[in-house]
Amino acid sequence: MQTKNRCAWCEKDDLYRNYHDNEWGKPVYDDAAIFEFLILETFQAGLSWYTVLAKRENFRKVFEGFDVQKVANFSEKKIASLCEDVGIIRNKLKIKSAVTNAQAFIEVQKEFGTFSKYIWSFVDGKPIDNQPKILADVPATTEISDKLSKDLKKRGFKFVGSTVVYAHMQATGMVNDHIMDCWTRF
Repeated sequence: MQTKNRCAWCEKDDLYRNYHDNEWGKPVYDDAAIFEFLILETFQAGLSWYTVLAKRENFRKVFEGFDVQKVANFSEKKIASLCEDVGIIRNKLKIKSAVTNAQAFIEVQKEFGTFSKYIWSFVDGKPIDNQPKILADVPATTEISDKLSKDLKKRGFKFVGSTVVYAHMQATGMVNDHIMDCWTRF
């Protein structure tokens, strides 16, 4: 049996390998999917992506399928119930920021037509291919993630530091950081 060369970070188990092989780094232009990744990335801040990924289905359930309109209207009672839900990361500031970020996301949609049009404008509408040879070649932040982070914060988004933003850019294929011998490179 021949094994596939993959980026080293994903070899922990099948959950990670499946995410890597089928989602990570593939360009996402759909606002609903971009919103899901954005919210999940904000919950990752200070934690591992694996922690978030393992709870993803629970997040989808309690965040109403990541329906941006529904999340934007979460009440204090809903936020309090989420703080008690062991199926997700129970950080009250992150939960409240998901509501704030949903509201800011909707404002960006109003201004640009779609959130996708806004966020992809930071990379001229097409993925940046960094062509890393090894994992150590992959940056944690870039000038673009710094600029995007600053703009998101100016628009009222929370938990969107440059590292979180760069992880979002990787997840949604705005940058291709698959190592050069990874089978999923496009």
